[in-house]
Amino acid sequence: MSGDTKTLIETAAKRFVAEVPALEPLKLVVGLELRGRGDVQLYRVEMPGPKVTKDIAADSRVQLFMPRAIFNELAEKGHIAEWRDAFENGHAKASGQEAILKLIVNVVERQEERARTRKARR
Repeated sequence: MSGDTKTLIETAAKRFVAEVPALEPLKLVVGLELRGRGDVQLYRVEMPGPKVTKDIAADSRVQLFMPRAIFNELAEKGHIAEWRDAFENGHAKASGQEAILKLIVNVVERQEERARTRKARR
């Protein structure tokens, strides 16, 4: 397994959870499919942690699909707004249990609202 990719996935998960701390205690297995140059890489990401393995995530409750280039950019520099934009514009896709997807969307939206409120008060 590429150590760089594993490290990049761990970094992305940690940065996302750092920006949305309410998701930190969520126990979840995510399947991540990265597509690039005729190659597809499958990863299993177990939260909290994250614990990343290069494997088919047969027990995942959420699956994420995105081009490798988009993931690399988001993992290194992306904030909540950039992640949301990638999903809204169709560059990234998520599927899985509807209740969990709705929960994540609601928690992220509330965190974004809190951040806007803090900036307005300053």
